[in-house]
Amino acid sequence: MKRSNLFVGLLVWGWCSALGLPVFAESSQPNIVFVLVDDMGYGDLGCMGSPDIATPYIDRIADEGIRFTDFYSNAPVCSPTRCGFITGRWQQRVGFEWALGYTAERKRLINGSWQDITQMHHGIGLPAEQPGIAKMLKAAGYATGIFGKWHLGYDDEFNPLHHGFDEYFGVLLGHADYYRHTYYDGTYALRDGLEYSKAEGYLTDLLNDRAVDFIEKHADGPFFLYLPHLALHAPFQPPGRTDPRVTQANMHEGSREIYRDMLQRIDDGVGRILQCLEKHGLAENTLVVLSSDNGGERWSRNLPLFHHKRTLWEGGIRVPCLMRWPAELRAGKVTQQVAITMDLTATFVQAAGASAPADYVFDGVDLLPLLRGDQPQQERTLYWRVDRANDRMRAIRHGKWKYIDDSGSMDLLFDLEADISERVNLVYQHPQIVRELKSRLAEWETEMDAEPKTFTVR
Repeated sequence: MKRSNLFVGLLVWGWCSALGLPVFAESSQPNIVFVLVDDMGYGDLGCMGSPDIATPYIDRIADEGIRFTDFYSNAPVCSPTRCGFITGRWQQRVGFEWALGYTAERKRLINGSWQDITQMHHGIGLPAEQPGIAKMLKAAGYATGIFGKWHLGYDDEFNPLHHGFDEYFGVLLGHADYYRHTYYDGTYALRDGLEYSKAEGYLTDLLNDRAVDFIEKHADGPFFLYLPHLALHAPFQPPGRTDPRVTQANMHEGSREIYRDMLQRIDDGVGRILQCLEKHGLAENTLVVLSSDNGGERWSRNLPLFHHKRTLWEGGIRVPCLMRWPAELRAGKVTQQVAITMDLTATFVQAAGASAPADYVFDGVDLLPLLRGDQPQQERTLYWRVDRANDRMRAIRHGKWKYIDDSGSMDLLFDLEADISERVNLVYQHPQIVRELKSRLAEWETEMDAEPKTFTVR
């Protein structure tokens, strides 16, 4: 709320109170903060049952807001989930099916011909002309900042500044040495806007610093702060330990204790953000959301889910999501509403009073009416696909049912309400449900494959 509007609002509140009249909150654009953790396990937070990692500030978001039990990432790896959030649509519509990096299968349409892109880090990314969340909020009067991992293109043409963000500070690639800010092959990844940044320090701390500075600068609001941490992605480097230099050979060395220290540093940053919001009187009308870009791996705790990142089992795609907005959402609520990363895009746009371009339709839905209780819980249908040369999986969740096609080897059907760990295959007991889910999945794939594309990452 602008200062002039705040002054008028306080006068109205005083008059109404003196006269004994009911006081209604003035409608104003909320500030929006989205913290996206990388590779965090479903059970790694205190509020999600972690027995060994203390996350008091993150847990506070749940205590003072809403905790989802059935929230999903758009994909089992990072780039496509980030694309789903930026666009608010299935990432398959633009061609992002897998993470950019040394294992990616990449093609680009050049002069009407599909060509393999083989140069490491270059030639592929989310096109700047693509509609996105920052552009929509910026058009509605928001200051927009992103501090952290982009992973939607390394070349300048794909930089966040071309996607509606006023400020960018972070790493452009999928991983980096937390102290030297380089990819395992030595490529320098840290940018401040379009320029190389030579900022020194532990990356998580640097990102937290910039996030707090952004709030300080834009406390008059409204602002959209997107904080996609590199942590907890490999390399596993804790605060206070600069060596050894990260290489491809040692990148995945670590321990649960190192992982804990990395997550607690994120938690410290969340605490600083909440404190800064309170300092400026912004906490009541700021929507704060925290989630993960996919399921955890290596040192994470995904219990009670099965498997991990890179798969379409629940452990690869079901993630924590916490949402706090004191002015609008009841504290301490737990919801079983099925939701997905790209729902946040539609939710933020609606909360901000913003709009998408004409004829641009979100695949995600606005969650606020469901969370406020204005609408009953919805039965959702969500889809996932891994379609690589040596790795193929497809999955669909419809209501409580989940169907998995594991590389064409067999059909798998699970009742997630009764079997969250996906241990009991019910395919033979419910052949009609299997046929229905396979049909829905095929229709979705046909729609995605028919969408015009200029590149593919698989």
